[in-house]
Amino acid sequence: MFVHPQFDPIAIAIGPLAVRWYGLMYLLAFILFVVLGRIHAQRRPELGWTPQQIDDLLFYGVLGVILGGRLGYVLFYKPAYYLANPAEIIAVWQGGMAFHGGFLGVLVAMWLFGRRTGRSWLAVTDFIAPLVPLGLAAGRMGNFINGELVGRVTDVPWAMIFPQVDGLPRHPSQLYQFALEGLALFAILWWFSAKPRPRGLVSAVFLIGYGAFRFIAEFGREPDDFLGLLTFGMSMGQWLSLPMILAGIGMAVWASRRKAD
Repeated sequence: MFVHPQFDPIAIAIGPLAVRWYGLMYLLAFILFVVLGRIHAQRRPELGWTPQQIDDLLFYGVLGVILGGRLGYVLFYKPAYYLANPAEIIAVWQGGMAFHGGFLGVLVAMWLFGRRTGRSWLAVTDFIAPLVPLGLAAGRMGNFINGELVGRVTDVPWAMIFPQVDGLPRHPSQLYQFALEGLALFAILWWFSAKPRPRGLVSAVFLIGYGAFRFIAEFGREPDDFLGLLTFGMSMGQWLSLPMILAGIGMAVWASRRKAD
């Protein structure tokens, strides 16, 4: 059994200025996106992506993540609360972001980017799919550093005690998600996207992979206390992941009938 190190959430403090680890993880995610994007463009030059376009992609993606992530949290997790307190919808500094909302926000942002640059929506999503998982890994590491989004109580040998929560042995679910949604999904997509695939197939693998890994990891993650477990004993995260898996399977079947790009 292990004990959470209880890191100071503030990484750097200079006078009144404080830089938090979670913010640094977001910054790392954005840097990884640009670096991996340029490497991916170099190994697949036939796709015709330029460094400037990758920088523009990041800008669109950041807007999609922030706006979609916040609205997703508001609509999926606490609609009644924010309906009664609409002014707090913009209070992102109080916390509250949803991956599935951020994902939908990014999809809209990528559609807009495709319209502006004359690329198809799936050509854009196929390109960015392998660039995303390491950013997700950075975010989960930020959750672990903060000791938030803890796992369910367990007696497994690698259980971790989070003194700042309740002192009970719990699954280190942040690390499960770091390993599955981050490292494992990156390895799969980076390998799969290294050579031409039918349009939409890389995006389909992302949908299936993320949805499946998130669904599995949720078995070890403590459900939100204001929601608990829902129908059939599944968490909100699992219910939101199921459509991703089904959509990914459908897209994979459709894409497999097309020629490789």
